[in-house]
Amino acid sequence: MSARVLFYVQHLLGVGHLRRAAVLTREMAKRGLKVTLVCGGFPIRDLDLEGVTLAQLPPLRSRDETFRELIDEEGRLVDDAWRNHRRDLLLEILAKVKPHALGIEMFPFGRRKLAFELIPLLETARVSEPRPWIFCSVRDVLNFPRKPNRAAEAVARVHSWFDRVLVHGDENLIGFEESFPLADEIASYIDYTGYVGGQAVSRAGAGHPGWNEVVVSAGGSALGVELFRAAVAARPLSSLAKHTWRVLGGTHLPTNSLKRLIERAPSGVIVEPSRSDFRDVLANCAVSVSQGGYNTIMDLFATSVRAVVLPFVGVGETEQDFRAQRLEQHGLVRRLEADKLSPLNLAKAVDEVALAPPPPPVTINISGAERTAELVFNAAAHGRSIVLPRKQSE
Repeated sequence: MSARVLFYVQHLLGVGHLRRAAVLTREMAKRGLKVTLVCGGFPIRDLDLEGVTLAQLPPLRSRDETFRELIDEEGRLVDDAWRNHRRDLLLEILAKVKPHALGIEMFPFGRRKLAFELIPLLETARVSEPRPWIFCSVRDVLNFPRKPNRAAEAVARVHSWFDRVLVHGDENLIGFEESFPLADEIASYIDYTGYVGGQAVSRAGAGHPGWNEVVVSAGGSALGVELFRAAVAARPLSSLAKHTWRVLGGTHLPTNSLKRLIERAPSGVIVEPSRSDFRDVLANCAVSVSQGGYNTIMDLFATSVRAVVLPFVGVGETEQDFRAQRLEQHGLVRRLEADKLSPLNLAKAVDEVALAPPPPPVTINISGAERTAELVFNAAAHGRSIVLPRKQSE
């Protein structure tokens, strides 16, 4: 009988968390594990979950980039009755799956507003027979804690419920302690898996989609409209004004916003929704312009494209800007601060990277999906009591 894995993910604004979870769980399924992915966010199109069972909870999301209010699929604030119902559904899934390994994405380092269902889930799993191996799946950089007690709270929760913290990054680029000040107190739990990056993509040549274009994207974020507008206005100011500029709206861009961009697009600018061949388009382009989320940076790693990155810096959001600064120090991207976004500044940044040498080859560990699947397979298939081999990033 295949060992069973239950993996929980909640995306609140963009879709990067869900797409990374999909990559991780597909890789686990390839190892022969029976994987159930629990999704608490809104469903998205074209999500590849080959070999993985999807369990969709009643979806919720953040009302806006402040993350202060959670709303349901009707746009209503969720109340205690709604929370209790979703918690009960999640516990039913746990009881049905009876996992040998349980993965929680971000919590306890984020997703504090989901504690209403995650603490009961973890408490129930902890006393289950057999008790599953419990791991946290977390990205390379956290938003810096706004309140001093939150880091200590996360440490206490790791000690109470978790067997391992899998950090999807490379400590040779960014150490977890750089964004989580109490990392030394959970050092024995931490394993750097490498980035969840995927296979490299090569340029296909003239005549293929994206060839020699400026490709402007905002991933699955609903917050890219300002960037898209600036890019359209930047084209005539750039030395690449004769190139095609392609704006890819992303999966969460409001339909009305996309329609307006399409209607107002001048000659030489293509506006369209997200593309399934996005990495191929990106690999062929002259310059990429994007925000700086984890998955977007993985696309840049995979394609080795010249890139301008505009990090998202909403209320309390430090993650993207911190990562972009580090990548700029390594010569991998050109960072443009959000408060300096204007058509002229964007045109200058595009010209700068277009004239610069290509970024250096990526030597960062991007085998995070494979390493994560290896760790989870060993724990789920052979029992949580084993001592897993530690493997630092290569």
